Amino acid sequence: MSFKYPDLQDRQSAAAAAKKAMLEKFRAAAADPELEKKRAERAAIDEARKVRTAEREAAKAAAKAAQQAELARQAARAAELAAQAQREAAEAEARAAAEQAEREALLEMEQKAARDARYAARKAAKKARRRGY
Repeated sequence: MSFKYPDLQDRQSAAAAAKKAMLEKFRAAAADPELEKKRAERAAIDEARKVRTAEREAAKAAAKAAQQAELARQAARAAELAAQAQREAAEAEARAAAEQAEREALLEMEQKAARDARYAARKAAKKARRRGY
């Protein structure tokens, strides 16, 4: 006789009984209506979570689109202001150039008048010297 108390046959039957008991326990748990109810609740919660996530993503996308539209509007406004400032600067430069040209023309006329006056005075002095006055 062997020194092992539970022999192979006993161990195999005990293992088979344990497997059978675990299988019955699993089947009983799977068929439990309370477990099915919890599973349905979890599915509903998961579905609601997915809906909220989709709504949040849609709100984020809408906010991002609105922000991009605002940025585009601001960029267009900045470009318009820059173009207007450039036009005003060009107009001011043209006015300054016209005023400068006008001042130069006026100075030239004054210089010509002074030169003509000196010429006329020289001529008059020369004429007076010839006559002996």
